[in-house]
Amino acid sequence: MISFLVSLLALVLGYLLYGRFVEKVFGPDDRVTPAVAKADGLDYIVLPNWKIFMIQFLNIAGTGPIFGAIMGAKFGPVAYLWIVFGCIFAGAVHDYLSGMLSMRHDGVGLPEMAGIYLGKSMKQVMLVFTVLLLIMVGTVFVYSPAEILHTISGETLMWVGIIFCYYIIATMLPIDKIIGKVYPLFAFSLLFMAAALMVWLLLHWPTLPELWTNLGNMGLEMHPDLFKDQIFPALFITIACGAISGFHGTQSPLMARCVKDEKMGRPIFYGAMITEGVVALIWASVSSWFFYGDPAPGYTLIEGASKGFQTSAPAVVNLVCNDWLGVAGAVLAMLGVVAAPITSGDTAFRSARLIVAEWLKLNQRPILNRFYICIPLFACSIAMLVWQIENPDGFNTIWQYFGFSNQALSVFTLWTLTVYLVRNKKLFWITLIPALFMTAVCSTFLMVSKQTFHLPESIGYPLGLASVLVAIVWFAIWYRKETTK
Repeated sequence: MISFLVSLLALVLGYLLYGRFVEKVFGPDDRVTPAVAKADGLDYIVLPNWKIFMIQFLNIAGTGPIFGAIMGAKFGPVAYLWIVFGCIFAGAVHDYLSGMLSMRHDGVGLPEMAGIYLGKSMKQVMLVFTVLLLIMVGTVFVYSPAEILHTISGETLMWVGIIFCYYIIATMLPIDKIIGKVYPLFAFSLLFMAAALMVWLLLHWPTLPELWTNLGNMGLEMHPDLFKDQIFPALFITIACGAISGFHGTQSPLMARCVKDEKMGRPIFYGAMITEGVVALIWASVSSWFFYGDPAPGYTLIEGASKGFQTSAPAVVNLVCNDWLGVAGAVLAMLGVVAAPITSGDTAFRSARLIVAEWLKLNQRPILNRFYICIPLFACSIAMLVWQIENPDGFNTIWQYFGFSNQALSVFTLWTLTVYLVRNKKLFWITLIPALFMTAVCSTFLMVSKQTFHLPESIGYPLGLASVLVAIVWFAIWYRKETTK
């Protein structure tokens, strides 16, 4: 528990100190924001700051900081380090600067920003890559809540149809009609659930693995038969939303179109990511207790829990909330495993609509123009969903590709932000170091993962290192040319 409390304090200090430092590097001012200059009553609408924070938090969170932390806990308490350092120095910087940069460029999406700073070719790559990622997000967050709702009443396909109908409505309507009204409630439920679990942890003060006693074995002594993945890069792909996530770079522009004052960027964008890190930290501790604690309540709650992570993340959420929080916990668990992924899906499709509209230069005020874009997006998602249902391991396959694509997108975003900082003579190291690290993570995962090239580690790891060296050389050459212009 000491590791948990120290990590929690570190996140708070990270927001107060490093968050303010990053804000000073960017330099927000009093210029008119896109929410005012381009107000259209649809996507560009001034919203109250507290509501923007809650929507941003739910947009970037969903079930990510819960499921990722549960699955990442198999690496032992070292997961605390990635959540803390990843969140403060990478994820929150990524979210804050992507939101603020979008605000400085009239609220444009991620591909447009990449085109401005990385060139037209990269804009096209990012367009395809981002839209595919967003469609995958919408697809994977349809079937899992539909399956859960099926256990209560009705057929899975019926719930799939209902969720898709909701997606269409939420994607098409002005952002303040459904998202602006419902999201704050769901965000509050996630925060309340996390706060209740933290109080439970503090009251019971369980014996958990500590960093200084388990850092060396990285979980090997806990479950040597199940510890199949190397901590690098697997941990940094598994825990994404609780540390850094490329998906967030597609969501920050949604709220950048609703902020009235640039100076609110730090509490909204940086603060929402730190809050997500706190949620991930709580669930990482809950998972440690569930599987490794003394006593470990998970062993008495579910058959086979002693075998560790053969128990699915949604099952852990349901069991913990029901057993620890009673009726209220059951309701919160339902919101967490059903409502949260659905809300991530609808904003994914909304982001995809706006990104395609920017590319086609298609005005979104006429409702028919929204239909022209949404119909192909939903058709692609339905085709992907059909394939997922027909294949026994379809969900896991799509989720694994989503996990890698998600982190790869953060690499592109960090390099975009680095180029922006260089060209504006700002301290670019705050994004360059995370960009190089995530380049190493994604390139190494691409080489050694079973879902990709699956090369021997003796080959894959050197190739991952070589990709980072190439990135350093490329940046050094570009930087020299840029600074001598």
